[in-house]
Amino acid sequence: MADLIVIPARYGSTRLPGKPLHPIAGRLLLERVAGIAMVAARKLGDVEVMVATDDTRILDKAHEIGLHAVMTSPDISSGSGRALAALRASGRSAQLVVNLQGDAPFTAPDHIVEIVRHARRSTADVTTPVVQLDWPRLDALVAHKQMTPASGTTCIRAADGRALWFSKTVLPFMRKEAELRGELPLSPVLQHIGLYCYRTPALEAFEAAPPSHYEVLEGLEQLRLIELGLDIRAVLVPPARITMSGVDSPLDVERAERLIAEHGDPFVDWRA
Repeated sequence: MADLIVIPARYGSTRLPGKPLHPIAGRLLLERVAGIAMVAARKLGDVEVMVATDDTRILDKAHEIGLHAVMTSPDISSGSGRALAALRASGRSAQLVVNLQGDAPFTAPDHIVEIVRHARRSTADVTTPVVQLDWPRLDALVAHKQMTPASGTTCIRAADGRALWFSKTVLPFMRKEAELRGELPLSPVLQHIGLYCYRTPALEAFEAAPPSHYEVLEGLEQLRLIELGLDIRAVLVPPARITMSGVDSPLDVERAERLIAEHGDPFVDWRA
């Protein structure tokens, strides 16, 4: 039974319609994310990659560039829900299902590898990556939140890696921050990366439950998992070479292209 990486790829987007088919530095967004998934799948072994879409234009393009793709309902609101719908539409089974965001072209393939390997050797319901921020990265996050308070999510985890909480607030509060800055090379703040590896029963439980109280307050779907009592493991990973949240607007496309020009293009053509 192979594990599954699903790339949810919706056509509808208020600020960037048809964004999976939008080019970024000469490559479609869909191609870039698919390359990430393919690299991770080859490193892991026994993993299939599937695109889950709600539009025949994306379906046709996925098939054209050599990807397996399935149609899912346009009424599905979350990437996790689309991942489960793709699993069901494929008529197959999988022990682990990775939800790889279709608008995240700079996701590190090794982050996928780490969470799947952790899931394979543990009993966790869900695994997800976190990065421990050094002080300059923490300062950059705090500064960015001055302009966009809902950007960036932090995580609190137990010593065994079990995720205790996620928040748009920078956690934990540091009562003696100045002293810590002088003593420690890394801050105690863990930034969450929106990438999930589910055991299929956990994904089904998530989709069967209504939005939870704190999920609605914070706007974080992973809080539904915690409120359901599921075991979420926050796996510590190194920072990605290029860090950027999802591509959601023409300005995001411009920023992504600037980052590629500055740091080099991470795209790997799996068909070569």
